[in-house]
Amino acid sequence: MSPMFVLTLIGAATAAALACVRRIPEGHAYTLRRIGGHMRTIGAGTHIVVPVVERVAHKIRLLGNIVELGKVESALSDGAYTGQVFFQVIDAERADAVIDDVGELVRSCLPSLLAGSANEDGTARNQRLKADLNRQLRDRGLLITRVQVTHL
Repeated sequence: MSPMFVLTLIGAATAAALACVRRIPEGHAYTLRRIGGHMRTIGAGTHIVVPVVERVAHKIRLLGNIVELGKVESALSDGAYTGQVFFQVIDAERADAVIDDVGELVRSCLPSLLAGSANEDGTARNQRLKADLNRQLRDRGLLITRVQVTHL
């Protein structure tokens, strides 16, 4: 074998090995899908990912996520609300199924939760909404940390 062929093989093997190494930043988790539908979740650190067999399905930020609500109408037509909902991911494996649609999930829960709260104190309303949203979303791997909703 020629030295050039051996160097090419060594270079190709090194490139293939480096393509398998994945560095996950602190505060993130990646969900990987394998051929056949099997899923695994990897946290922060350095991991081996087989490029052809596994692919990154979601890069999930665990802390400091925000849902901008826009304009949300109450179910009882007592006005519109706007604001933000802050959340964190407590279980990346369970949250993987809904992570792309968290905003729509929160917005769909709010109209019924806001019904009749036009006369409620803002702080009390936000704390009640936080507790109610946590009851509905905790089993999906999400934790609502703060709600800032104001009446328009």
